[in-house]
Amino acid sequence: MNVCLASYQSVMILKGGPRTQILHTKRGLEKLGVNVVLFESWQDFPKDKIDLVHFFGANIGTYHLAREISKLNIPIVVSPIFYSLHNPQYLRIALTLNRLIRKFYKGLWMDYGIMADICSWASAVLPNTTDEGQLLQDGIGVSGDRITVIPNGVDERFYNSDKSIFENKYGVKNFILNVGHVGPERKNVLNLIRALKSIDVPAVIIGRIENNRSGRACMDEAMENPRLMILDSIPNDSDLLASAYAACDVFALPSLFETPGIAALEAALAGAKIVITKYGGTKEYFQSHAEYVDPASVEDIRRGILHSMGKKKDDELRIHIKNNYLWDVVAQKTLKVYERVLAKK
Repeated sequence: MNVCLASYQSVMILKGGPRTQILHTKRGLEKLGVNVVLFESWQDFPKDKIDLVHFFGANIGTYHLAREISKLNIPIVVSPIFYSLHNPQYLRIALTLNRLIRKFYKGLWMDYGIMADICSWASAVLPNTTDEGQLLQDGIGVSGDRITVIPNGVDERFYNSDKSIFENKYGVKNFILNVGHVGPERKNVLNLIRALKSIDVPAVIIGRIENNRSGRACMDEAMENPRLMILDSIPNDSDLLASAYAACDVFALPSLFETPGIAALEAALAGAKIVITKYGGTKEYFQSHAEYVDPASVEDIRRGILHSMGKKKDDELRIHIKNNYLWDVVAQKTLKVYERVLAKK
């Protein structure tokens, strides 16, 4: 089987969850004997040698490529990486309006319409959670028989992380940790920083700092907390990042929503206690082993962190993650979808 994995052009610049998802899916599939290539825009596309193209992200960044691949009659699978705080009825109304507008004004686009088009070209749609799948079905109109939930995964190496590497380098122990980007509104780092102000323990935020209004507001607010350390991005495959997860007491990810947040899976596998947003299907992964917070409330984020700090660490969550969400398990589930799609072809 020859498979091409594709995404939006900036995926390697952003270095976020989708990049991690793509690279680990590639490695897992290759272990199972699948020949996997990454789409290269500056090379001729080997259409006669590709059995299936798997897109990660259903958005304007992948739209034109997905459209052209669909014209080649090559089967498409898409992981939309989608969630919305709006209810399905809102999505249906927005999508209907978008389709009406596009009849008369060809140049006007809406995110939901773009996503719906890409999903309509796909033989299989792979949400990361059942909540995402339900939104795709009830709000975007994707038929249920084309939806298969394929979870996000985590690298097993985080299970054996050495906390001393980070502790020795930065001189902090039992701290509160956040890993992600500083600046995107969805990551809600500003509210986290505000919640950390009144918690008298060290805190560390690791992530690329965006030069936008939100990013600058985060840095201004962080300057007022001498217990808070902000570090630029650390590569996902770095032992230092794995060590940070193991060294922290609580990992906090109070985003507006997560599906479910690969960094939180990594931290959980390393043994951290988890405080995470209640939106986006996070409960499906972390079940009763995490503290769930309302991202809009600074006080609730603070409450969740303090409550988690009062608990003792145990192995229940990390064993649950290891048994269900390693990338090899994800690759096996993904391959079964590919085989089903190609059997129909």
